[in-house]
Amino acid sequence: MGVASKLLSAFSAAILAASFFAGCSRRSPESCVKGGLEKYNQGDYAIAISDFSEAIRSNPNFAAAYGWRGMARIGANDLDGAIADFTQAVHLKPDYAVSFVNRSLAWELKGEHDEAIKDATEAIRLNPADAEAYYNRGSSKGVNRDFDGSLSDLTEAIRLKPGDPEYYFNRAISYGRKGDYNSAIGDLTEAIRLRPHYGKAYYFRAESRRWVGDIAGAISDSNEVWRINPRLYQQNSSK
Repeated sequence: MGVASKLLSAFSAAILAASFFAGCSRRSPESCVKGGLEKYNQGDYAIAISDFSEAIRSNPNFAAAYGWRGMARIGANDLDGAIADFTQAVHLKPDYAVSFVNRSLAWELKGEHDEAIKDATEAIRLNPADAEAYYNRGSSKGVNRDFDGSLSDLTEAIRLKPGDPEYYFNRAISYGRKGDYNSAIGDLTEAIRLRPHYGKAYYFRAESRRWVGDIAGAISDSNEVWRINPRLYQQNSSK
């Protein structure tokens, strides 16, 4: 699941909540957000940003419009703008966990992992059942080399949302960084089961299998990588 789809799933229920639309006319801010959502789903982030901005001009206290504009700005790779929008959404609705989750993602994409961890932690405080918050925090902890903390958070994310292959993939990376290649292989195998053409999972499973001496398995996985996405080898060989 990519960034845009994850963000969409995080806000899809909330955007329809009556509390966000309180005080809005039937046709103006809500209709702008609806149009923006259609463009967002199509990947037309520039027009989506314009529609969400129009909703905000009509109602400057429309927290969800700031949240959606922040997501569109992530899609357009405007991370500073996204963080500013999520910050305003937090200001307007400080008890809404999703704003913290999404800002943590923006911090993570920007490489500011300490800030990402802070926002994800606040999201968890507000909503302890938010799998995405644990996932974001676990991913940033892994980058910060807190592998035990990363594994703990990613395990909780998987418990809350067991069907997401990226959760297993990222936990496998933390297992691999700890040298626990057998556990990494197990998680990568589950990620592949959930997403059969998951090239990155085959790539890292091949590497993990080499570390444990399973050369035949490593060759088999490498062949799958070449079949699915040979650029993965080109990208990693250039690093």
